[in-house]
Amino acid sequence: MAKILIVDDEPALTAVLRNVLQREHSTVEVAEDGNTALALLRLSAYELVILDIMLPGIDGLKVCETYRSGGGDAAIIMLTAKGSVDDKAAGLDLGADDYLPKPFQLKELLSRVRALLRRSAVRTGTVLAIGTLSLNQRTRTVARGEQTIPLSLKEFELLSFLARHKGVAFTSEQLVERVWRSDTAALPETVRTHIKNLRKKLDIPNARSVVRHVRGYGYMVDAQ
Repeated sequence: MAKILIVDDEPALTAVLRNVLQREHSTVEVAEDGNTALALLRLSAYELVILDIMLPGIDGLKVCETYRSGGGDAAIIMLTAKGSVDDKAAGLDLGADDYLPKPFQLKELLSRVRALLRRSAVRTGTVLAIGTLSLNQRTRTVARGEQTIPLSLKEFELLSFLARHKGVAFTSEQLVERVWRSDTAALPETVRTHIKNLRKKLDIPNARSVVRHVRGYGYMVDAQ
């Protein structure tokens, strides 16, 4: 049974989609704006997101970008009345898996949903490894063996970002831009504080730190 999030501000359409997808034995939740969508994506793990571009407040492209930058790996179908090549390219470049312009046939949408759910079921990128640590991007949990290590949401997002870019060093300023993004209160010192907290929680005595300091530059997770 898949868990699907529909993000669209047309109640008539979301009602139809919810009904059709529930008949496919999926659990379906609905968000009518971008802020609500991001809140739900932070709280729950979904296999698929059906995401309209034209939304009140934060648009669908920004939702997609923010979700992907935080390590979100659910399959995403962009669903929109905007059908230009530029819009399609923008959505795919930001991490969407498929694009379906409105109006559309339910049969075509269902076909794409099934295909993406099959692909999602066999993907191997859900869990990232850093040495003896495993990061589950779907459940946003970190474990060493059988022991789960509690992290704050932002600590997990920072670690996940570095783990997805192993071997690449980032300055504190770059990490503020990539991980904190819209949080204008975040500063380079914010990054250093979170790195310090991660080391306290994750490092093993007499072993190399999980997050390595590159002298005179910034931080990285070693390629292994």
